[in-house]
Amino acid sequence: MLSAEVQDGKSHERRGPYSVMLSALVSALIMAILTACGYQFRVDGAGPTIGGAPAATSTEPPPRLAIKTLINNSFEPNLEARYTNYIRDEFSNGSGAHVVSESDVADLVLSGQILSVSVPTLSFSQTATLESRAEVVVLVRVEEARSGKVVWTQLAKGGSEFFITSDLQFNRTLQNRAVEQAGRILAADLASRFLLQLETGALMKPVTAPVSSPHSPGQ
Repeated sequence: MLSAEVQDGKSHERRGPYSVMLSALVSALIMAILTACGYQFRVDGAGPTIGGAPAATSTEPPPRLAIKTLINNSFEPNLEARYTNYIRDEFSNGSGAHVVSESDVADLVLSGQILSVSVPTLSFSQTATLESRAEVVVLVRVEEARSGKVVWTQLAKGGSEFFITSDLQFNRTLQNRAVEQAGRILAADLASRFLLQLETGALMKPVTAPVSSPHSPGQ
């Protein structure tokens, strides 16, 4: 009886590989029949993605933007160079444009002016001012380099608070720092607003064909 069971087990072991081969052959035959009948197993499209559909990427190069030195119409001296550098830094990092020098070929040109710098009092005691705020207003505009057409204008405001001490010289240092901080704030605001214009398509694309009439400097 034991020998019969052993022999039966051995016969199962011998039939094992043949059974696997037979199953594979049957599966292949079924797939061939289904394909011949016109059945196809496929997934249309790119298939599922983790985190949702991929964001559409623009194939157009970023516009080349030249930034001119601002005109300082305020009573605060020597602001134009610093504020222009703040704007160039912020637009280089987060505006969606490729900032180039004024001597390079540009698609767009940004110009502007510092309209005002004021230092209103925020808090005071019966005898002295305790806290003030530096407020700066800048107006910029962007033109198409070839046609001179204005495609974007923006008024930006920046402010920064500072405390008043009994040291007048130190107070002036604190005020200068607040004016600089206000400039950095409005430069970042301008860059983010410009980027929004590009992304939403609200900013008109620069012209690619040369225009017949040159742009006069006074426009």
